[in-house]
Amino acid sequence: MKNIRNFCIIAHIDHGKSTLADRMLEMTGTVDVKEMENQVLDDMDLEKERGITIKSHAIQMNHKGYVLNLIDTPGHVDFSYEVSRSIAACEGALLVVDASQGVQAQTISNLYMALEHDLEIIPVMNKCDMDSAMPDRVEDEIIDLLGCKREEILRCSAKTGAGVPEILDAIIDRIPAPEGDPEAPLQCLVFDSVFNSFRGIIAYFRVINGTLRSGDRVRFFNTGKEYDADEIGVLKLNMLPQKEIAAGNVGYIISGIKTSSEVKVGDTITHVARPCDKAIAGFQEAKPMVFAGVYPIEAEDYEDLRASLEKLQLNDASLSFQPESSVALGFGFRCGFLGLLHMEIIQERLDREFDMSVITTVPNVSYKVFTKDGGMKEVHNPAGMPDLTEIDHIEEPYIRASIITTSAYIGPIMTLCLGKRGELVKQEFISGDRLEILFDMPLGEIVIDFYDKLKSISKGYASFDWHMSGFRPSNLVKLDILLNGEQVDALSTLTHRDNALDFGRRMCEKLKELLPRQQFDIAIQAAIGAKIIARETVKQVRKDVLAKCYGGDVSRKRKLLEKQKKGKKRMKQIGNVEVPQKAFLAVLKLD
Repeated sequence: MKNIRNFCIIAHIDHGKSTLADRMLEMTGTVDVKEMENQVLDDMDLEKERGITIKSHAIQMNHKGYVLNLIDTPGHVDFSYEVSRSIAACEGALLVVDASQGVQAQTISNLYMALEHDLEIIPVMNKCDMDSAMPDRVEDEIIDLLGCKREEILRCSAKTGAGVPEILDAIIDRIPAPEGDPEAPLQCLVFDSVFNSFRGIIAYFRVINGTLRSGDRVRFFNTGKEYDADEIGVLKLNMLPQKEIAAGNVGYIISGIKTSSEVKVGDTITHVARPCDKAIAGFQEAKPMVFAGVYPIEAEDYEDLRASLEKLQLNDASLSFQPESSVALGFGFRCGFLGLLHMEIIQERLDREFDMSVITTVPNVSYKVFTKDGGMKEVHNPAGMPDLTEIDHIEEPYIRASIITTSAYIGPIMTLCLGKRGELVKQEFISGDRLEILFDMPLGEIVIDFYDKLKSISKGYASFDWHMSGFRPSNLVKLDILLNGEQVDALSTLTHRDNALDFGRRMCEKLKELLPRQQFDIAIQAAIGAKIIARETVKQVRKDVLAKCYGGDVSRKRKLLEKQKKGKKRMKQIGNVEVPQKAFLAVLKLD
């Protein structure tokens, strides 16, 4: 055990975590030169295309007689749950900071998460070879943040590989060896799982105490289910079977599990013959922040969609879903996501990995609705709102937002936050002209496009992080969209009364552009309760019935027009309006 080191790499998005991992794998000879490529651990096409890490990836390296278990983590705020799980399986962390951008919001947030778990932090300054690098200034920021000595900060360039051997040595010297008793009853913490269509569910675990041997009879603590450990092993670039895995090490187990509900991330694996007394304190459940309905385009694909979501949930424990039905879209699921990027990625993965085409409704957050009879109901979906006459008041979730930026962009950022009903808590300078601004804001306002707008007004220099701060009473109304008097429940939203008129008007205008024209007029209306607040009309496609009348009596023309009018009226009664998927997506992009 004294020769094992478990560590993860944490950083803000785009500070070079995956590139640093690539260099480490290269220098320790874990990956063959022929297999080497950029972002070698990011095995999803999506990750390579977007240049972001979505999943944490575990891999084992050997260096100077030591076993190094590395977990590469995502940097985007939407995937911070992946980071929290990786941290629970490690004793140390490399904190990577970009020498040209300095400490950013997600750096601080991930650092606090690591400190809560008492991890040994090794500060690493990356991209030191860039022309725009400011190593001395960034070093000052890291010293302010960590309170470490200047000589403890390692400088490197993950692109060229300069400084990486020193980092590997620092991991061996500074990160403590794992603690645990190989002779004690078995305790393994499950920190991830994947679905393999040939071998069933593969669980990744970290052994805390005891030793797991191939062929052992094991029990999963939370579900109580028992299995045979058909194959165990360690994670190199591919899986490498082993006879046994002792305390302190990280590995995988294949035991022919078919049902996804039988493996829970955070569960404990123990022996059936000699079980441990209690489960390991796992990590907290992920709290979904954004809710949206996901519906199959074809009604008969409902069961396939359920199976796809279950398999996806194995790989991404922060996804939650429950069945729901909609008048317009039939049967589907109300899914909880950690943010909008998370929602977009899930939609994309459903399409690529499971060939499922889905319609996603307008995302919203969960509200607490207090009724006049003293009851309280959590509402994730505008359709679940009680009648207006029964509601006493509604409370919406608020967050504490931390924005780190340079003083040049304070004005536009303040305007953006105040426009989203934000309240300034405080602002303080971190170093030089960089400062941190704290706002209390409603989560519903930042869910859709806040992050994108913040990035564009600050030219990418503002970084953003947030955490929940509780619920507050708010003047919210349910905004309905009607097409020819029929309510489209998938387009209903809950919004603040002050924004409702403007939002309703913009929604009607957008739908007018997107709905295909029919043989009859389509009236698009936005309504709060019974009151119509905005209206647009998609004009009908008309055939020129007067084309054959040149000259002649006017009464003949009128007769033809009256006949056409009756036909249009009859058509309107039986015609139905299909809302295309891009109309649902366009509502998200309303600014």
